[in-house]
Amino acid sequence: AAMRSRAEVDATLQTAKLNPAELLPAVHCLSFGPQAGGGECCLLQLEPGLCAELEAGRSLIIRGEKDEHAVLCSKDKTYDMKIADTSNMLLFVPGCKTPEELKADQASCNIIHSQIAGFSKNYWELRRCRPKLKKLRKLLMEDPYEGPDSRKDQASTFSKYTTEDLLNLVQASEEEILHQLQVIDACKIEGYWRILDFDYEMKLLNHVTQLIDSESWPLSKVPLCACLEELGSLEPREMIEHILLSYGRKYVDDGEVFFEMHEDKICRAIAQMLLRNAVKFNLSEFEEVWQQSVPEGMTTRLDQLQGLALVDKNSRPETIFLLKVEDLPEDNQERFNSLFGIREKWTEVDITPYIQDLCAEKQTVSALLTKYARSSMLNGVKVYNSRRPIS
Repeated sequence: AAMRSRAEVDATLQTAKLNPAELLPAVHCLSFGPQAGGGECCLLQLEPGLCAELEAGRSLIIRGEKDEHAVLCSKDKTYDMKIADTSNMLLFVPGCKTPEELKADQASCNIIHSQIAGFSKNYWELRRCRPKLKKLRKLLMEDPYEGPDSRKDQASTFSKYTTEDLLNLVQASEEEILHQLQVIDACKIEGYWRILDFDYEMKLLNHVTQLIDSESWPLSKVPLCACLEELGSLEPREMIEHILLSYGRKYVDDGEVFFEMHEDKICRAIAQMLLRNAVKFNLSEFEEVWQQSVPEGMTTRLDQLQGLALVDKNSRPETIFLLKVEDLPEDNQERFNSLFGIREKWTEVDITPYIQDLCAEKQTVSALLTKYARSSMLNGVKVYNSRRPIS
């Protein structure tokens, strides 16, 4: 293309009825370069925080397997990626000067010939989302750890996962994954992350609570050394320490390591053990057996079972059954469909533990219910049911 002259530019401005006095003197004359094919470039819109991450030399990673919707992860956050179309063509011009730069550089030649290196009609937009952590538990549950003597473990054909493997498979940032591994009480065995088989976990917990009982230690001050000494002949010492970490808070007093046991968590685990073998349990009978089953000095309360078990107040007599929040779908709509399939009408108190984890950063349970459920009054109590028919 022939280079435009100043006279041609001025003539074009006159035809367009533009007053040159209102414009900067510099003019960009654009032409397409030989490589300016569409589709070669992708644009990604970043918020200032993420931009700073890249400028500081840190990485942003796109995660997802072929059948998953891609997410982008920083060190500690996860973002959904969506394509946003624009009505304007976006042109990439290397070395292009902005009006601010041109004003600062008055001496710049007033006709600038620029080549367009590429163009795009859309860009990737990021939206902060909940990390997709359900898969983490699912992967580790393929092969739960049943203890050092388990024949199954020696002959296991299942994959085992290192931190690196989990980062490649789970759509969440590294910090979110490591935090979730703590939440689900996973432990590292021979370099691989494992979840303890529930029966094995209960066996370990039982050893510890029986020892606490026989030694008459206060639940707030269980000595690590003595536990390892007494129980080390029954189970690997790292498993004893793992169970103390899972069910207690570690602290140091006068140079010695102690654990303050979490009463609620121990009561909850024992309830799960009692409920997992029954479809439904008579509530008053369950409460009695449960209180008898927990270690001396602990008090059972139904609110310890939030997100684990559900009480059916409408059956006669009242019953309780296992319903674990981690077994429900991760997607919002599917989660509500599943809950309304289990029970047609829910009170806010009952449904909250089962949807709390779906709340986005500043979202409340009420906002979620407004979006996915319909409210009505039943015997003076506000209840929620599905907005759509449940098949």
